[in-house]
Amino acid sequence: MIFVSLSIPASWIWIYCEAMYPPRIGLFGIGLDAYWPQFPGLKDQLERQLQAVCERLTRPGIEVFNLGLVDTPAKALEAGHRLRREDVDLVMLYVTTYALSSTVLPVVQRARVPVIILNLAPAPAIDYPSFNRLNDRTAMTGEWLAFCSACPVPEIANVFKRAGISFHQVTGVLGDDPQCWNEIDAWIEATRVMAALFHNRLGLMGHYYGGMLDIYSDVTQLCATFGGHAEIIEVDELSQLRREITDLQIRKRLAEFQENFEIQPDCDPAELERAARTSLALDRLVDRHDLSSLAYFYSGTGNQENEDTITSIILGNSLLTARGIPVAGEYEIKNACAMKILDCFGAGGTFTEYYAMDFAADVILMGHDGPGHIAISEGKTKVRPLQVFHGKVGKGLSVEMSVKHGPVTLLSVLESDGGRFKFLVAHAECVAGPILQIGNTNSRYSFPIGARRFINEWCSHGPAHHCAVGIGHIASQIEKLGKLLEIETVKLC
Repeated sequence: MIFVSLSIPASWIWIYCEAMYPPRIGLFGIGLDAYWPQFPGLKDQLERQLQAVCERLTRPGIEVFNLGLVDTPAKALEAGHRLRREDVDLVMLYVTTYALSSTVLPVVQRARVPVIILNLAPAPAIDYPSFNRLNDRTAMTGEWLAFCSACPVPEIANVFKRAGISFHQVTGVLGDDPQCWNEIDAWIEATRVMAALFHNRLGLMGHYYGGMLDIYSDVTQLCATFGGHAEIIEVDELSQLRREITDLQIRKRLAEFQENFEIQPDCDPAELERAARTSLALDRLVDRHDLSSLAYFYSGTGNQENEDTITSIILGNSLLTARGIPVAGEYEIKNACAMKILDCFGAGGTFTEYYAMDFAADVILMGHDGPGHIAISEGKTKVRPLQVFHGKVGKGLSVEMSVKHGPVTLLSVLESDGGRFKFLVAHAECVAGPILQIGNTNSRYSFPIGARRFINEWCSHGPAHHCAVGIGHIASQIEKLGKLLEIETVKLC
C-alpha cells in the first residue's frame, strides 16, 4: 500500500517496504481426506470458501500464496516446503472443517513464521429448519461438516502449545463480519510493517548527546529484534556532499521550501540557502546509502564546515521525515525505530518529548527541537530563525508546528531491565489551544485517564524521555506487531 503525503511534492511518496521484497502471506486450508468420498460436494464447497478467503486477503503490495486444501500428512509436508521456498512472512491457516492436527503441524514447523488460525464459519448460523428437512443423514452430516470450523481448533492449539509454536486466532464469519475482517486486516498491516522493519536501513550519523543515559541503545539487540541494518555514517561525508551542490539546485530547493513551509519574514535568505544546500546533500546521502531512517547528533565544534552542516540540517530532515524516512535527533536510535513503525502504519510519526504540564487544562505540552513530521502538521509548518539552539552548538533555522488536531497514538520503543525491547503505547487527543512559539514542534495532548495519572503510569515503565507521535488510534495494530515480533506491548490508555 502506498500513501501520497499530505504536504510534500507528489513525487515523494510513503512506501511501506522495499518494492523488491513485498510482504508475503502463505494461506492454506485444512480438511480430512476420508470425508471426500463419503460426502460428495463437500470438498468443492470448502475449496470455494478457501478461494473466497484468498480473495479477501489479496490487496496491492501484498503477495498471497494459496496452497489449497491440505488434507493428508504428506500434503502437509509438501506445503511446509513450499512456504519455505516462497519466503513467506506470515502463515494464515483457514480451518474449513474438522482435520487432523498431523495435517497442520508439519506445515507450520517447516514455515517457521508467525501463524494466524482463521476460525471462520461459512455463515452466522446453520439454517436449522432447512438442515432438518434434508431427511438424508449423509447429506445432513456433510452439511454439518461444512460448519465444523471450530471443531479442530482446540486440537490444533494443544499441539502448537506442546510444540512450542506461537499462534494467534481470529474467530468469526467468512462473509459479512466487520469485526472479524477488521482484525484480519490489522494482522496484515502488522505483517506489512514487520516486513518493512526487516528491510529498514537505519543510518547512524554522529554520536549520542553526552550524558543522556536513557537513550543509549544496544544496536545489536535492535537488529536482532526488528531486523534491518545499521549503517554508520560520518558527518564529514555530508559536508563533502554539500560542496557538490550547485546554485541552480539550491534555487529549486528554495522553491520547494516555499511550497512546503510557511517561512517567516525574519528568516535570513542566506540561512535559507544554507539549509537548502544541506537538504540537497541529505537527499544524496540517503540515496547513496539507501537509508529508510536516520538517527543523528553532532556538534562540529572546532570544525567550521561540519558545524555549518549540522546547524543547517533541520529543514532537510523535516522533508525526509515527511517522505517516509524518519529522522530522530539526539542520536535517539530507539525513537527512530518508533517513528518508522508509526510511519509504516500510515500514521506519520514525529519526534517528541514532554515539555510541561498544563494542570488548568489537564493537558501535557509535548514537542522537540529539530525536525518535525510536516505531513501530519496542523496547518502549514512555520520556519523560524533561532539565535541559539538550546543545549546545542550554533544557530540557524528551525521548524514550528503542532500535530494535526484529533486522535493520536504515542509509541515508545524501550529497553527493559533485561535488555529486551518492548512497546509502550497510549491513545490521546491532540487538542487546540495556545502553544509556545519558540521555533520548535509543540502540541497539546489530552489523555482519557488524565494528565497526572498518565505521566505517572507512562514513566513507571522506564521509557526514554523521547517518544514518537502519529495521527489516529492504532494501538491494536501495534499490539499485533508486537505479537508477531514476540515482544511485550503495554497499552496505557
